[in-house]
Amino acid sequence: MLTVRQTSQRRGKRVRIHLARKSRGRPRLSVFRSGRHIYAQVIDDARQSTLAAASSVDKGLKGKLKIGCDKAAAAEVGKLVAERAVAAGVKEVVFDRGKYLYHGRVKALADAAREGGLSF
Repeated sequence: MLTVRQTSQRRGKRVRIHLARKSRGRPRLSVFRSGRHIYAQVIDDARQSTLAAASSVDKGLKGKLKIGCDKAAAAEVGKLVAERAVAAGVKEVVFDRGKYLYHGRVKALADAAREGGLSF
């Protein structure tokens, strides 16, 4: 029987394999969420570099957010990462939800990034 950690690691690997086939050279919007904050990065795997990043601990957002671990915070992070990615010249990305289900904070971040100008 697998532990919860092993199950989530397997899910993460499965998602990344699927993204590698689907990406066709596009950068990926990677999401990490902890119990207190949420983080997002636009990563170019070909050059192994981060093109844009945002999180709920950024100085501009920290004062504006009540707490960093709710849907409102995720939406603000999504808007900010989209704004920074568009400024860096990225419009199309592949959404990498990692081991997390597309629900709640992850979905709120994705929807806000779409509204901010990213397409995926």
